[in-house]
Amino acid sequence: MPQLKALLENLLRPDVTEVALATGRNPCVKVGGVYEIIDRKILSTDDILQLLTTAGGSRHIDNLGVKPVQWGCRVDGVGAIAIAAVRTPNAVQARLMRLAQDPRKDAPGTAASPAIPAPKPTPLQPLPARPAPPTGPPKPGAPPPELMWGDLNEDAPPQAPASPPQASLPSVDKISAAAPVLAASPSFELDLDEPRAAPPHKDTQRPRNFAITLDDPDDPTLLAAAASAAHFASLALDDVLLHARADGASDLHIVAGRPPLVRIGGKLVPRGPVVEPQALERMLESRIPERLRAQLTLDGSCDFALDEPRIGRARVNVTRQRTGLKASFRLVSREIPTLAELGLPDAIALATRHHQGLIVLTGPTGHGKTTTLAAIVDIINSETSHHVITVEDPIEYVHPRKKAMMSQREVGSHTRTFASALKASLREDPDVIVVGELRDTETVRMALSASETGHLVLGTMNTPSAAKTIDRLIDLFPPGDQQQVRVTLAGGLRLVVSQRLLPRKDGAGMIAAAEMLPGSVPLWNLIRESKTWQIPSLQQRGKGFGIVRLDDSLAELVRAGKVSLEDALLAAEAPDELEAVLAGKRAAAAPQAPPGEPPKPAEAEANKGLLGRAGALFGKKGGA
Repeated sequence: MPQLKALLENLLRPDVTEVALATGRNPCVKVGGVYEIIDRKILSTDDILQLLTTAGGSRHIDNLGVKPVQWGCRVDGVGAIAIAAVRTPNAVQARLMRLAQDPRKDAPGTAASPAIPAPKPTPLQPLPARPAPPTGPPKPGAPPPELMWGDLNEDAPPQAPASPPQASLPSVDKISAAAPVLAASPSFELDLDEPRAAPPHKDTQRPRNFAITLDDPDDPTLLAAAASAAHFASLALDDVLLHARADGASDLHIVAGRPPLVRIGGKLVPRGPVVEPQALERMLESRIPERLRAQLTLDGSCDFALDEPRIGRARVNVTRQRTGLKASFRLVSREIPTLAELGLPDAIALATRHHQGLIVLTGPTGHGKTTTLAAIVDIINSETSHHVITVEDPIEYVHPRKKAMMSQREVGSHTRTFASALKASLREDPDVIVVGELRDTETVRMALSASETGHLVLGTMNTPSAAKTIDRLIDLFPPGDQQQVRVTLAGGLRLVVSQRLLPRKDGAGMIAAAEMLPGSVPLWNLIRESKTWQIPSLQQRGKGFGIVRLDDSLAELVRAGKVSLEDALLAAEAPDELEAVLAGKRAAAAPQAPPGEPPKPAEAEANKGLLGRAGALFGKKGGA
């Protein structure tokens, strides 16, 4: 089926007065009273109805009949377009004509459009009956018979001369009444295809953007173009998302008044032309769920997920800001990656063998916590027959049916809050509970309670390191409850993973550096006794317990040539120490106590002794 844009561009030819579409015929243009074929495709009724819908006729398709229906729209680079259509039981006919009037060219302060000779419009006459074909053979040298509009309607019944026509199209004067409103309405621009070679008659300076405009909802001739505007806006957003995926971007930002920005290798790169505020409003209008539109109006932001076969899955945040709307898309793969594909230690998978306790994934925003969480859940889904309940806002990775039973719930769609979902999950016989984000006191309280009652709980937090994650979990509670929280964590914390994403040295995407803090007797004692400030010292000396420091992980990546030294130093907790270790000047030094904490040599020596005894104990039993 030919594209509507290619058809409408024919109206820019000085000798063309209209484009004609009819069931069972090729698309034609009318030149000097004769119809010329412009496309080899034979149009079906469905083809024409789809073209008319694209041209703003979605509100009129169901009303088409032998009585003509008309509407109008304005196309950037072409001008005001008048459309008239009729339908019989066996065929559909339509005429698309460019109106010569354009009031904007005389408006003060408006740039004149390119000088395109306006054809003299031919009045749209009633459909005549098809003339009988000549009976004899054609005379030698005689010109071919002209293709008349009636030829496009071979199924129409003959019309009696005295009776009014039953399928006549409206006059050009009636359609032209919509020209002032169509031409004066503001526009938005949408790229629908790649630039094509311009035909000889085409003005090569005219922009290739295809835009349908609508701004007066009270004008009946313009109401039909609203659906077309939303249709083209939807196509434009799909194209931007598809290009972002093709570029390997992790995020896409569309901000009113700026070009679209894609995050590639951790850096924002502009792509395409500036997005006008009105265009962005229309792009997002059909994508924001109905339940969230009031929230966007009241709160100025909302979160939801997009999942469509053509564009894939994405987590979306829409926010109002100074220049208009802003949309942030986190592009989510349909395939769940493995820990090996993410470059993370296989030891993380060992934590899934626990039957109860708490596993926390931490790191700054945008550093792959959700992806790592999905990889861990996929291991449980593939290797166990557990009942896994996930609570997310919104659902990002969709887990297919494998060995486990998966129940994925979305805050806002399936439950009101994280806390209410966690409370309800305790009565659903779960084995594993996955919390998208441990963001408030009530959610953390319910997660800790679930970890104590025989469930394995996994969650994420936005904290910079494993040690600070433990402090954050405790500090969320009032002072009177903190000791009880320490006792709960001391018995139930199984693993804390903190990760950072760094650009690969070869420029092909990102790679993760991971810090691991498994649960162990020394760690639990430090938590119970309010000595979390000594956790960095434990990380320095506790490699026998499976502890991995972030700086050690960065050093391994630099030595393997996967990450540059400059990027590693930017992410390191002790850059000077890391640089000295990589240069071979000295071994890593033990970290000092945090600022404001007095040195406690007696406690440090006691802790060393505790580590030694615990190491010997775990060594005899085969490890933690």
